[in-house]
Amino acid sequence: MAKIPLFTPRKAAASALAEIKQVAAPGAFQQPVRVWRVLVVDDEEEIHTVTKLVLRNFEFEGRNLVLLHANSATEARDHLTNYKDIAVVLLDVVMESDQAGLDLVREIRGPMKNTDVRIVLRTGQPGQAPEESVIRTYDINDYKNKTELTSIKLKTLLYAALRSYRDICLLHAQRQGLELTLDALSAVSHLRSLDRFTSAVLQQLVSLISYHDQAMYFNVASAFAQGEGGPEYRLLASSGMGEVAGEVSERTLLAQLITPEADAMMRQALAAKRSITDEHHFVGYFKTRAGSENLLYLSNVAELTEFDHRLLHIYCKNVAFAFENLQMQEEVEDSQRELIYMLGEAVEMRSKETGNHVKRMALVAELLAQKYGLEATDIEIIRHASPLHDLGKMGIPDEILNKPAQHTPEEREIMRTHARIGFDMLNSSDKRMLKVGAIIAHEHHEHWDGNGYPRGLKGEQIHIAARIAALADVCDALGSKRVYKEAWQHEDIVNFIRERSGLQFDPDLVTLLLDNMDAVREIRQRFPD
Repeated sequence: MAKIPLFTPRKAAASALAEIKQVAAPGAFQQPVRVWRVLVVDDEEEIHTVTKLVLRNFEFEGRNLVLLHANSATEARDHLTNYKDIAVVLLDVVMESDQAGLDLVREIRGPMKNTDVRIVLRTGQPGQAPEESVIRTYDINDYKNKTELTSIKLKTLLYAALRSYRDICLLHAQRQGLELTLDALSAVSHLRSLDRFTSAVLQQLVSLISYHDQAMYFNVASAFAQGEGGPEYRLLASSGMGEVAGEVSERTLLAQLITPEADAMMRQALAAKRSITDEHHFVGYFKTRAGSENLLYLSNVAELTEFDHRLLHIYCKNVAFAFENLQMQEEVEDSQRELIYMLGEAVEMRSKETGNHVKRMALVAELLAQKYGLEATDIEIIRHASPLHDLGKMGIPDEILNKPAQHTPEEREIMRTHARIGFDMLNSSDKRMLKVGAIIAHEHHEHWDGNGYPRGLKGEQIHIAARIAALADVCDALGSKRVYKEAWQHEDIVNFIRERSGLQFDPDLVTLLLDNMDAVREIRQRFPD
């Protein structure tokens, strides 16, 4: 029999959400500048004065000009270090040395690794640095003699340089946005929990656009499922909405979060089947191939650029697809878990053992798996696979299964076959949960000392999932009434389990169980027979 590897103890690794926050840390996405910074580098004070006078009312694409001044290459280096968004450098060649400006060009493009800034050389001594030689040798964008720079020519030069810088920034932003979007989608795509997924989605959204105000992300119920009151929203995630006092229902939560203004805009987006915006709000509308509708609501978005809107649309549309796939996957898995519980309960009913035994047993198994330190996914699998431990009893005749008296040796051997029957029923599946269920069914009657059945496994030869399920099963079964016995008292259960430690049960698991008997009793109180 091929055996599934033992579950491994939980690693001290960062959670998936921590990985996501690292992918989209605040500031990871560089926004376009809101002003144009131009650095004037010249050792003649008159040049600074004239440049300031000519450009005093200069504006390009609705953004003002901010002039920075340096009288030497040394001062210019400080400005370039302090301001990463300088668009244009108007640079003199001859300052503290004949080559000071040219040396600064090499430093800007080399050690500083600034290939975005547009560099325009201005010289009053063209003989010191011949134009053709300088343009060929140095990574500059223009070369001007100071005597030819009239007011109109200086402005024309600046318009051309700023357009070039703007286009370079836009290309960088698009590339960064694409890379970050792909990283973000990759980061959230492996999350298998809808709650964790939607929290990660909003974290990515606000990080992509450096947005830190109110945000809500909704899935909208299909028109078929909506009531008479209009659209029904499912809040997937929210940010910047403040604290909600106490535990409230989803309906109450939505009533607190969705203002009449937000509701009106979201209804408008749903009716128009498109994203809409006004001076202060943005509602993104995204529809998947399967018809699922999703809305992103942002308030106070006056500073979002056209590029921000495009990025939001592309990102949210893809997130909607990912959410839909994850939702379908979770629905399938929920159905599988429910069917497993129903199978376990069917076995109990056939054994005339009604109540919540399989539910309690699964929760006790989950508790033990947590205390033992298993991985979260392994804990979940144990919880949902444990109810299948007695599935093989479906193959045991009623007169033996429900016999109120002690079994004969022959009947006992037939009864013991349920372990192998359960294994054979489940092991053909390629689903991990059912594979683990097969192991539990096969090994939950094995004993730590090797005196169990059907194979006489000993110690850690018994799968940890089976060891956990066996202890959880006996602990709860002893406290439940059966056709062949009355329910035991709590103290008698504790004494029996302690006596069987190291014989029937894993002693480490017994210690964990006895240390947490209050939690076990609370589970029984929550789900009584």
